[in-house]
Amino acid sequence: MLKEKVCIVTGGAQGIGRCIVETFAAEGAKKVYACDMNIDAMADYKERFSTVEAVSLNVCDRDAISAFVEKVKAEDGKIDVLVNNAGITRDGLLDRMSEKDWDMVIDVNLKGVFNMTQFVSPIMIENGAGSIITMSSVVGTDGNIGQTNYAATKAGVIAMTKSWAKEFSRKGAQVRANCVAPGFIKTPMTADLPEKVIAYMESKTPLGHMGEAEDIAQGVLFLASDRARFITGQVLKVDGGLVI
Repeated sequence: MLKEKVCIVTGGAQGIGRCIVETFAAEGAKKVYACDMNIDAMADYKERFSTVEAVSLNVCDRDAISAFVEKVKAEDGKIDVLVNNAGITRDGLLDRMSEKDWDMVIDVNLKGVFNMTQFVSPIMIENGAGSIITMSSVVGTDGNIGQTNYAATKAGVIAMTKSWAKEFSRKGAQVRANCVAPGFIKTPMTADLPEKVIAYMESKTPLGHMGEAEDIAQGVLFLASDRARFITGQVLKVDGGLVI
């Protein structure tokens, strides 16, 4: 589905990001740049996939992003797919949330997406096509107790995505922008949750169980591929019916 496509995936070291990288490689992408600050966690990519390149990158470092994107452009001549997956949580009730925790989540989850897209999108527009997929969350559409900062960023990326869908295509370029909003998914971020919390969330999910990282990766793959060529400005919820 991704033959000859050059792809960038942020947050590619673990969890959903790692699954997306592996899925893109398996689906025949010409090149997949797996970007993450944890370069050691991506050491296996070189041995397992000839088309995957691990890149140490902080989505808050605009100079590093600029240099990286210019390198990709020089080497590959194009960027077909950008997956804005890098994200963090610093949960807490509003009256206990520190300014530091607010700022950190905003910087990574919201400004990081802005940074990556601002540098990559001109290349897509110049080439006349591209797909940008940003990881949102059902929390971004429906909120959640103790996640004021996280919910704000995930709602924010939806608004940015809808704006980009209109902006990037206004001169005829087939540059699409969409979001994927996961529900309750098995990842390293949820692995340490108490069993009673997991049981409660599963009981609230109509399909009755947590999702897998692969479920999200398949949604991202669809939006990245030409099969979704007439889809832009949308939010694809992959949540087992958690939010209907």
